[in-house]
Amino acid sequence: MIRKIVKIDEEKCTGCGLCASACHENAIVMENGKAHLLRDDFCDGFGDCLPACPAGAITIEERESAEYNPQAVEMRKQILARQQEESSIPHNHSGGCPGSAMHTFNRPQALVSENEPSEKTAVKSELMQWPVQIKLLPVQAPFYENANLLIAADCTAYAYAFFHRDFIKNHITLVGCPKLDEGDYTEKLTAIMSQNNIKSLTIVRMEVPCCGGLERAATDALKASGKFLPWRIIVISRDGEILE
Repeated sequence: MIRKIVKIDEEKCTGCGLCASACHENAIVMENGKAHLLRDDFCDGFGDCLPACPAGAITIEERESAEYNPQAVEMRKQILARQQEESSIPHNHSGGCPGSAMHTFNRPQALVSENEPSEKTAVKSELMQWPVQIKLLPVQAPFYENANLLIAADCTAYAYAFFHRDFIKNHITLVGCPKLDEGDYTEKLTAIMSQNNIKSLTIVRMEVPCCGGLERAATDALKASGKFLPWRIIVISRDGEILE
């Protein structure tokens, strides 16, 4: 049938992933750094994704396509919801992936005097817990109690040389990439903030546009949680400098 349907210009697409988050039907997915329409029958043609795209890469066209299938869309939503629920359940070594088992690391406050730095202490890990990926972290865990929460884009730790010292230290770390991970972090981050006694929130992102999805999810989650927390946003440049 001839009907209205979303068209994505891959040349203009920056891979920010905001359109995928805005699509209520989950019809848009991110593949190889670009947005793609997963299936014609998932798209209702209403264009909720259009205003979310900062690059103007999405338009509505009329063409031959499969009829919109709300039953298939609902089935996909249920599958994605199940996957998200499963990723929120902590695993242990008796089942599931051993690499996802929770751990808390008791880091000493100081190994040596600040006036006596050494090469060994300069490179020590400040990580306080495991896992760190937003998709793998549980909604509730003991390490959230009275925690300073750090929500960081994956690339920030590679770009900024002193990431452990300046950001991870004394924080519970949650990392993710809105460009590569499917779905939106907002719901899970909202649950973490609302169901635990969080003391503060720090958001660290890269200057690239796709990191805007992480910042938006974190700030939307803070608002939705109903908590009044001290919070800040740090932007890292691609050459490893703090921009703001």
